Amino acid sequence: MSVLTLLFLLLFSPTLLAAVYELPPEGQHLVGEGFFVIARHEDTLVDIAARHGIGYDEIKAANPEVDPWLPGERTRVFIPAEFVLPAEPRQGMVINLAEKRIYYYPRPAANERPKLHTYPISIGRQNWETPLGQTRIVRKRKDPTWTPPESIREEHAAKGDILPDVVPAGPDNPLGDRAMYLGIPGYLIHGTNKPAGIGMRVSHGCIRMEPDNIRELFELVPANTPVKLIDVPFKFGIRQGLIYLEAQQPANSSIHMHQDREQLTGLLLEATGGEFDFELDWDRLDQAIKNPRGIPLPVGSLSSVGVGVGVGVGPQTETGLF
Repeated sequence: MSVLTLLFLLLFSPTLLAAVYELPPEGQHLVGEGFFVIARHEDTLVDIAARHGIGYDEIKAANPEVDPWLPGERTRVFIPAEFVLPAEPRQGMVINLAEKRIYYYPRPAANERPKLHTYPISIGRQNWETPLGQTRIVRKRKDPTWTPPESIREEHAAKGDILPDVVPAGPDNPLGDRAMYLGIPGYLIHGTNKPAGIGMRVSHGCIRMEPDNIRELFELVPANTPVKLIDVPFKFGIRQGLIYLEAQQPANSSIHMHQDREQLTGLLLEATGGEFDFELDWDRLDQAIKNPRGIPLPVGSLSSVGVGVGVGVGPQTETGLF
């Protein structure tokens, strides 16, 4: 990104839309590039994240030494805008809860190179977890009304907030002005009237998006688009002969995390199809796992450049990979 382009974005874009990338060839798995910006006196990390299409937890993890509410004037803040693609087919929508991020692969037009649109999201908080699995967009609605389920009505009533049977469209509607309904009953991808929470675990299980982002995605995504919800905190990818690991905390914190060297070696053998020798920097790999920052880090290299297959490492339960 050029200095002039970055300056224009900082001055004239209070909120950026999705990052849009041309997809790399099959066997290559990274898109985007991280970069630094300079904080202004009035900035918080929430402000900076919103300007650059990044969620709060993403920018906080990438800048652990920066005060999220008072970064300080002229503080360098890293924007983690480089991503390892999830190890899923490059079609439809993939939602990785560990990243709090949507990956949308629109069907390319004739003679058009395939593209990726990616957006930060909010997901379900503890005890209101967003479900996993394969589903689809069953319908879409502008200016939706909201019928609060009984569980949410009871939660609000306990705080003295009595919800109506139906919340009409408008500024007080927590669904915002766009909603896409999943095949999992009761779960939606929708806007919000509280965009400061994007990139956090703050919802009752639905997937929240920044208002401009949901408006953009709403126009791109047709009904019946397949949606895959995953919770994959460790993603391996290959780019130009180097092996990268992108690590973050899993969404489900109750799942025991354990990645030993034998397992990781097996996954990397799978990633290269067993056709290439590789070397790993185990110290760097172990450090990336122990201190997940959501930034793709080179942890090894292939002995020769070739086509590999991306591998996503899911959290383990006692019976194996989740």
